[in-house]
Amino acid sequence: MATPPLPKVDRPAAEAAVRALLLSLGQDPASPELADTPSRVAEFWSERLAGYAMDPAADLRPLPGVLAPVPVILERIPFVSTCEHHLAPFEGHATVGYLPGEGGTVGLSKLVRVVQAYAWRLQVQERMAQQIAEALETHLRPAAWGVQLVAVHTCMAHRGVKTPGVPVRTTLLGGTWAQNPPPPFRG
Repeated sequence: MATPPLPKVDRPAAEAAVRALLLSLGQDPASPELADTPSRVAEFWSERLAGYAMDPAADLRPLPGVLAPVPVILERIPFVSTCEHHLAPFEGHATVGYLPGEGGTVGLSKLVRVVQAYAWRLQVQERMAQQIAEALETHLRPAAWGVQLVAVHTCMAHRGVKTPGVPVRTTLLGGTWAQNPPPPFRG
């Protein structure tokens, strides 16, 4: 199920919230070092949440003409997302691929845009993988598909167990690849 879009970032409200946060942390938001911080943070979050305005369906339109049904796999697509539980970043790479079926083939950059559309939202890795997979299934109707995300979560590195550098792998496969995945999805 797709995440509902959030309203556009209310910059004045975001800036006021950052000022309040700084005050609650015992900091002076009017100091020379912090005076521009509320504006910078509001702009940061506007960029960080840009995925809510992106429509993966618009990117997953088939190319014209008949193309050979060969596997299309993009490996190591970099992404940065934001953990919805801690508002902390997690980053890694995605491998996304499909074996064209009745839905046709799309341009390679379109797969990158689908990863970005879901990464640039408040997110959890498992849902992000599912959303990418559902977008492929729904709009391309491939004979097979695969999504693998490998990421390091700063919420795990900087709080709780404080264990940095532990990658988390999430893999979803469908169609004929569910039983016999190609090498990029095997490990």
